[in-house]
Amino acid sequence: MLEPLRQGLPPLDPSTVSNAASCALSARYEAVREARQFSRRTLTQWDIGDRLDDVCLVVSELVTNALRHALPTDPPHVSLQEPPIRLHLMRWTERLVCAVRDPSRECPVAYDAEEFSEDFSAESGRGLFLVDSFSDSWGWHPLSGTLGGKVVWALFGVHSAE
Repeated sequence: MLEPLRQGLPPLDPSTVSNAASCALSARYEAVREARQFSRRTLTQWDIGDRLDDVCLVVSELVTNALRHALPTDPPHVSLQEPPIRLHLMRWTERLVCAVRDPSRECPVAYDAEEFSEDFSAESGRGLFLVDSFSDSWGWHPLSGTLGGKVVWALFGVHSAE
């Protein structure tokens, strides 16, 4: 069973942050591939290879969910200066957080494994189940202030290549 979704990011000491990277993603499905490529390049530069495939899978799922469920179906005039989705990668000594910000304040909906066994042919609904399976923990929280929307994050334990 999946843990409750609305939870804050576990406490991380800001003084131990060693790397951070971010990229803006447009509202098109090519953004999923771009997010994966950005994650692969960034984690390779940071010498994090032990969780590379897990992180790329989770990033794909989080960005796909943002594209499918968090964007307005009839968006008002959207500023080209502010893409609707942003991927953040933050590395602490032995932790990596990938976070996807989107404009919706709606709670992500996770299904559990029992629901999948009823319909093997379903083409959607497994994203957050995969995030839960491949990350060490995950959650979401609404944003306040001028940004609005929410952040859905996943936490990974990583080892240094040193």
